[in-house]
Amino acid sequence: MEVRTFNEDMIEKHEDSRDKVITRTSIVGIVANLFLSAFKAVIGFLSHSIAIVLDAVNNLSDAASSIITIIGAKLSKKEPDSKHPFGHGRVEYLSATVISILVLYAGITSFIESVKKILHPEEPDYSIISLVIIAVAVIVKILLGTYFIKKGKEVNSDSLVNSGKDARFDSIISASTIVGAVVFLLFGISIEAYLGVIISLYIIKSGYEMLSETISKILGEKVEKEEIRNIIEAVMSFEQVKSVHDFVMNDYGPDTFYGSCHIEVDSRMTANEIDMLLRDITYHVYRTTGCILNAIGIYSVDDTDPESVAVRSKITELAMQDPFVKEIHGYYFNKEEKTIRFDVVISFDSPDRHKAYAEVCRKAREAFPDYEMNIVLDTEFI
Repeated sequence: MEVRTFNEDMIEKHEDSRDKVITRTSIVGIVANLFLSAFKAVIGFLSHSIAIVLDAVNNLSDAASSIITIIGAKLSKKEPDSKHPFGHGRVEYLSATVISILVLYAGITSFIESVKKILHPEEPDYSIISLVIIAVAVIVKILLGTYFIKKGKEVNSDSLVNSGKDARFDSIISASTIVGAVVFLLFGISIEAYLGVIISLYIIKSGYEMLSETISKILGEKVEKEEIRNIIEAVMSFEQVKSVHDFVMNDYGPDTFYGSCHIEVDSRMTANEIDMLLRDITYHVYRTTGCILNAIGIYSVDDTDPESVAVRSKITELAMQDPFVKEIHGYYFNKEEKTIRFDVVISFDSPDRHKAYAEVCRKAREAFPDYEMNIVLDTEFI
C-alpha cells in the first residue's frame, strides 16, 4: 500500500535552493557596494562634492541591506517551536521592513544635506576621471538593481526586491551628479544640491511606499486571486467535490501558505469515504500549489430530494436579485424540523452589506414562512 505523506525532501530542497539564491545574490550586492562606496568616497572628498560623498554613504547602507537580507533569510528557516508553530517565515517581512526604513532614512538624510548645501554652497571641483567612475557606477547600479529585482521575484523575496529598487534609486542619484557636473562645467552654475532635494523627495516617497507595502503583508493581505483560483481548481479536480466555499489562506512568510475551506459533497458519502477524500485533496493541493490545507469543512448536499432542490433554487433566485450577492452556500433543508440554513456571500463593493443581507433574509422568510431560517452573512475572501 502506498503511504501518502508530504514530501519533506522536496520542501527542504526548495528551501535550500531559495536560501542559496538569496545568499548568493546578497553577497554579489555586498561586494559591489563596498567597492563603489570606496571609490565614491575618495572622489567625493577630492572634488568637494557633497552629492558624491552622500552617494558613497548610500552604497554602505546598500551593503548593510544585503547583510540584513541574508540574516533574515537564515532566521526565517528556523524550525517551528511551541511559540511559533507555523515557523518563522515572516522574519523575511521584518528584514524587508528594515531595508525600507534604511531607504527612507537615506532619503531624509540626503534631503537634509542637500538643503544645507543650498544654504551654504561650496564650489565643486569635478574631474574627467571622477565623472567616468561615477558613470560606471550608474551602469553597475542599474545592472545590480535589475539583477536583485529579477532574483527577488524568482524566489519571492521582498528583501531582494526592495534592495534592487534601492540600487536603482542610487543610479538615479549618481546620474543626477553627472548632470549637475555637466551643467557646472558648461555654464558655471552648481545645481547638484537642488537636484539632490528633488531626488531625495523621490527616494522618501519610494521608501514610504516600500515600507507601507511590507507592513501591509505583515498585517495580512488578501491573497492574489490567481493563486486562490489554482488551489480551488486543484480541489475541484476531485469528482466527489461539488463546489468549494469559504476559502481562506494565511501567509506565514514567502512561499509558506496554510489554508482552509468548505466543500460540498453528496450527503450519502460515508465517514470513511469523506476521510479518504480529504486526505487525497490535502495531498494533491500541496503537491500542485504548495499550500497546506490544515482544515477542510464539509457541507452535505442532497440532490435526490426534489423539494429540497426546488427550495434551494428559489432561495438562490431571490438572493441573486441583488447584484452584489456573490452566491449562497452551506444550504441545509430539513422538512421534518421545518428548518432552512444557508450562508449568503455579499461583495464588499455593496453600498450597505448589512442592508442587503436583511433584504435577502426578508425575501427568504416571506417565500417560506413555515420554516425557521438560519441565514449567515458570510465574508468574501476571494
